[in-house]
Amino acid sequence: MGREPRLTLAVAESVTCGQVQARVGAISGASEFFLGGITAYTLDQKVRHLGVDRAAAAAVDCVSEEVARQMARGACELFGSDFGVATTGYAEPASGTPEPFAWWAVTRRASGQWTDRTGRLDCSGLSRTAVQQVIAETVMKELVDAVRAFRG
Repeated sequence: MGREPRLTLAVAESVTCGQVQARVGAISGASEFFLGGITAYTLDQKVRHLGVDRAAAAAVDCVSEEVARQMARGACELFGSDFGVATTGYAEPASGTPEPFAWWAVTRRASGQWTDRTGRLDCSGLSRTAVQQVIAETVMKELVDAVRAFRG
């Protein structure tokens, strides 16, 4: 029986500011599947590096399900990976947003087709760093679930 094909991963972060990449990098053997990641904090960088639609992202201050999806797909494109993960949101109240929240996306690219999982996390009452940790932990769990589902 042969070995299962190696699946690869790339990460695009905003609100978690590198914490997902750090968690992936802490896994023994990460260099065999983790192709890289990017922290794109601004609209211009999300557009430039990840191919996020400027008008759609500007309309929601870069925080929406669709922006997270586009960031995850953009990470796959940028690094040539099978899976992409993305986070975008508010780590603390800002821009007329009374409570911190985030959108995350895990995407799988296979044979030119995309499969996406997305979700929103409401983080009321948490500190900035606690928000970032909760989002990063959630995304890692969702990634593991997505890989397991793909492997069957």
